[in-house]
Amino acid sequence: MFVGIDVGTSLVKAAAFDRGGRELAVEARPVRLDVRHGAVEQDMREVYAAVGGVLGALTGRLAGEPVELAGLTGQGDGVWLVDAAGRPVRPALSWMDGRAHELVDRWLADGTVEAVFRRTGSAMFPGCPGPLLAWLDAHEPEALDAADAAVFCKDMVFQRLTGAERAVTDVSDASMPFLDPRTRAYDDTVVELLGLAHRRRLLPPIGDPVATGEACGEGLPAGTPLANGPYDLPACALGAGVTAPGDGLLILGTCLASLVATTELDLTGEPAGLYISTDRPGHWLRAMPAMVGTAALDWVLRTTGTRHEELDGLLVSAPPGAHGVRVLPYFAPSGERAPFVEPGLRAELLGVSLESTPAQLVRATCEGIGYAARHCLAAAGLTGSLAVCGGGARSPAWVGLLADVLGRPLRVVDGEVGARGAVLAAAERYGVPLDAGRWTRPARIVEPDPDRAAFYTKGFAEHLELLAAARERARR
Repeated sequence: MFVGIDVGTSLVKAAAFDRGGRELAVEARPVRLDVRHGAVEQDMREVYAAVGGVLGALTGRLAGEPVELAGLTGQGDGVWLVDAAGRPVRPALSWMDGRAHELVDRWLADGTVEAVFRRTGSAMFPGCPGPLLAWLDAHEPEALDAADAAVFCKDMVFQRLTGAERAVTDVSDASMPFLDPRTRAYDDTVVELLGLAHRRRLLPPIGDPVATGEACGEGLPAGTPLANGPYDLPACALGAGVTAPGDGLLILGTCLASLVATTELDLTGEPAGLYISTDRPGHWLRAMPAMVGTAALDWVLRTTGTRHEELDGLLVSAPPGAHGVRVLPYFAPSGERAPFVEPGLRAELLGVSLESTPAQLVRATCEGIGYAARHCLAAAGLTGSLAVCGGGARSPAWVGLLADVLGRPLRVVDGEVGARGAVLAAAERYGVPLDAGRWTRPARIVEPDPDRAAFYTKGFAEHLELLAAARERARR
């Protein structure tokens, strides 16, 4: 069997597949986020223990099946400081962390954000490594002094699983914000622009395209070939079969990620999102990863006292437009990063009265997330087919609503798409022939309703007007 490991922000998963891509079993463990006053951190020891737990449970359930190959993926961005043995120096700073927002505000004002984007195609946001390292350098220099490397989530896990002497990363994780997408190497000018030249040693070596090693016996059988990378966004693109230029993927996860495959590198226009380098030189994913996807819906469900199991019924019971209730779904403590950078932007609920119902609030939230996705996909240059995956895609009513809001058919890809992509990437690295077409076949196609699509086209224009006003308020 083939094993894919996906170390997510709130859930760690391991999935087993047969040679034809059929999902045999999945194990999952939740991991905590420590959220306080704009800071969002994770305990690396807890994360790694969850990886060992899901792998042990998975291989235990399928004890008669030998593991031929394993691939690893995980959440991107943030800063995971480790010592030479891969042990944590301090808790990981999550990609959701907002402490560096004042620094990003200053860099937006003085042109640093734009200068970096023109060189790398990465529009920095508070939770990416550049601002976070600069914040640590100013406020916790002793942590950086003690660290051997500032890596990413999956890199920490890979070093521990393989016993590698040094932490490494891959071109996808390195893409934000220091990587030159043309040379696929770190741009030292960008390091200097961010005032981090004296911390340059912390940037991990890049295993181009990905690093490989053998498991040392923790969770996976000793000697199992393991590949590190790409991180979760490009891994999902591989797992959904999104590789042809112009085709796109919408990931309905904690982060609302919009990706479009491209062979064109355009470093003009408003700095936003990033270009993710892939394992094929000259091929990128134009990514617009909005800060909050299902996390926004989780907050609204929790606040209204409703459960996830009620989502489909709630969506059906409220009409398109939710009787005038609107939600601008910018709930992240660090503001928004795609398709624009606005650290001070916050969510807004509009048109709410004493007559508003939980169903209306929930539907308005799902519609608002759909409008945000439409905005991101347009900015990313979507021209071909669109696949959708992630936890939110398990709701048929929400997927149908999204098809209407986006005004296009959706290829729904079920199962553990990130883990599937991690296996496909590992197979490529090790020369193991797998039929990618079979592995990435969609479960179904959801078509939009023409009348509702026309209604939402008008609603999207209104959303953009409301958003423009909200952005103005955020800058005051």
